[in-house]
Amino acid sequence: MTGARLVRGAVGVAGFLAVAELAVRSGYLDERLLPPPTVVVREAVLLVADPEFTSGLVGTVSRWLTGLALAIAIAVPAGVLLGTVAWAERATRPLLEFLRPIPSVALIPLAILLIPDDFLMKISVIVYASLWPILINTMYGLREVDPLAKDSLRSFGFGRLAVLCRVSLPSTAPFIVTGVRLSAGIALILAISAELLAGGAEGLGVFVIRAGSGNRTDLVIAAALWAGTAGVLSNTALVAAERRLFRWHHVRSGAVT
Repeated sequence: MTGARLVRGAVGVAGFLAVAELAVRSGYLDERLLPPPTVVVREAVLLVADPEFTSGLVGTVSRWLTGLALAIAIAVPAGVLLGTVAWAERATRPLLEFLRPIPSVALIPLAILLIPDDFLMKISVIVYASLWPILINTMYGLREVDPLAKDSLRSFGFGRLAVLCRVSLPSTAPFIVTGVRLSAGIALILAISAELLAGGAEGLGVFVIRAGSGNRTDLVIAAALWAGTAGVLSNTALVAAERRLFRWHHVRSGAVT
């Protein structure tokens, strides 16, 4: 089933690229504004040998993964606390509901003013944006734990901490991983957005700014292609890990075919 989906996806992408190539080559689209896909793919391959691009890619990926790791380290314990201590959840819910809808990109100019260090500023906005899916999923997962399983463990004399470690956290783990998968894409978006708005010495966003200032649309789209590839690879790896580690969860929920 997975192989069939991959084939259909590949056919769809190939068909889209063929139509775009035909539209540009036939003159329906201005090649100066939208280069043919073959040109973009060629430039994307050539960028691998460009030290400026590779250095920027490494910088973006390092900030992306650092921000995501910090978001996990903050959101999971906070989600466990708020998901298990009712009074803490009630006390913080108004603040969470106020902060969560704020567009993270809109906070980048404020972060630039408040945080003078470029690296710390970018990491901060990545962490802020990407912790919400993990936090909410952790809280939601704890609410979905089978109460019968917790009561059974308590009947054998286990305390709250033992019930949390032996029942609640293992049952919540699939929800946490799903939150991490969602946050990975958000973190990548914010990593590049911060570079686009704040600039800096290196990064995919900085490379895009420089390529755009030189009217190199092909390089701009090629860099975006690499960003999309990084997002697809991370999502694919996390989905594969989720299915392998928590197959029991997918079987129970009927998601495995």
